Amino acid sequence: KIPLSRKLLVPHPFTIFTLSSSQILILDPFTTKLLSSCCKMSDLMSEKITIVEDLFKSREPVLEMKSIYFMTPTAKCVDAFIKDFKPKPKYKAAYVYFTDYCPDDLFNKMRQACGKHIRVCKEINISFMPQEAQVFTCDNPGAFRSIYSPKSQDKTKTLETLAGQLVTLCATLDEYPGIRYKKGFDPVTPILHELTYQAMAYDLIDIENDTYKYKARDGLEKQALLNEDDMLWVKLRHQHIAEVSMTEVCSKTYLAEDCMKHFANNVEKLCKAEQDLAVGADVDGLKVKDPMRTLLPVLLNPYSKHDKIRAVLLYIFSLNGTTEENLNKLIEHVKIEGEPEYIQNWKELGVPIIITPSFFSRKPNRRERSQEERYSLSRWIPTIKDVMEDVVENKLDTKEWPHQSECPAAWNGSGAVSARQKHRASTQDDRRTGSRLIIFVIGGISFSEMRCAYEVTRAMKTCEVIIGSSHILTPTVLLDDIKALSKGPMESFTLEVETKA
Repeated sequence: KIPLSRKLLVPHPFTIFTLSSSQILILDPFTTKLLSSCCKMSDLMSEKITIVEDLFKSREPVLEMKSIYFMTPTAKCVDAFIKDFKPKPKYKAAYVYFTDYCPDDLFNKMRQACGKHIRVCKEINISFMPQEAQVFTCDNPGAFRSIYSPKSQDKTKTLETLAGQLVTLCATLDEYPGIRYKKGFDPVTPILHELTYQAMAYDLIDIENDTYKYKARDGLEKQALLNEDDMLWVKLRHQHIAEVSMTEVCSKTYLAEDCMKHFANNVEKLCKAEQDLAVGADVDGLKVKDPMRTLLPVLLNPYSKHDKIRAVLLYIFSLNGTTEENLNKLIEHVKIEGEPEYIQNWKELGVPIIITPSFFSRKPNRRERSQEERYSLSRWIPTIKDVMEDVVENKLDTKEWPHQSECPAAWNGSGAVSARQKHRASTQDDRRTGSRLIIFVIGGISFSEMRCAYEVTRAMKTCEVIIGSSHILTPTVLLDDIKALSKGPMESFTLEVETKA
């Protein structure tokens, strides 16, 4: 049995591949990111791993050392591995660990080519990326285009790959879950301006690889890594910016100040219009009777192209679609006549953009949350939070969310009976006091939706909610992905350059 790491959704890697003597660890790009998310080089050193190498880079032979290969079971990785041992071996022996099931053809190819050098070959079922304590991804941003583009040539393959990665998640967590699915989509949450710290920062500030770069008061360039190791970040990330701005601690102060500058410049006014359009009512609870009147000030002000597109989309969503004539006028107002795909391509996700006489769409019933509202510019609650709470309270509509597999014997949200389905008796040490709910969204999740997993877990107490997707998205990333849906598959070409003698 693989013990779970306390911090992240992943087994501690060193319980899987530690040897008695010094060794080399060889990784591919995916496993490099995977290990980086849950351990440091000092952790590797303490387990007698003295060298970490890239599988695809040229390396000098070290014949006196054993090598550990942690890699994905792909033809590219297997071919690179074989090159390390043919025609001559680079290492004393190989201990091979695949993230996932290795197809028979690849396994046989590897065995026939260099089987005598392999001491161990195992599949350890960790083909997902732990992002946070309750968040995982499949590290596949390209899945959005593969699944939703009408010109996609690999939709089925992509879905099968994601499904395989989910299987490894369940294996790692020791779960055999009942599965429910709905072909539905919340288009509002991912494009709203959010005012909770993490969502706001990743939307408005240039943060790459979870690294925030800033200039300190002494003029020096500094950076802060926003991850699980920073306990202050973990404490603050889901708080409203109004609460965070009162915290005066080093790098987080700079980040909060950056967010507040954007808020004061334009986000505050945008949020007022966005919230009214999303909720369908103003701060006093009065119904928005004329959404165009709410949208117009945004169109007339010098906001950025992306900000105007976000507001236009919220307007269209609030009406469940608009006429083609009105859509053309909106596209003209935003000055995207040459790139109307930002708006038109939402239809590929099943979101009504052009309304037709025969079209009828019923808006889903939402939970009453007026008593929960603390900030007038943060009234919208992600739809996925309703889903989470309905599941835990056993209120989820079975017609809208049919069971795709055997239904758990008992699920009442109380934690009295685990929702896990196991084909073996659990020991006392094996039991949890509560249940576990895993939510997977195809095509990306927003930081707001990630936050909901923590909020519901904290409120319900008897159920841990874990959320994941193919990747994490920001509003800008989503809009650019939507626009690209109408493009064909990427083509390779050769560029010939003429040189003068």
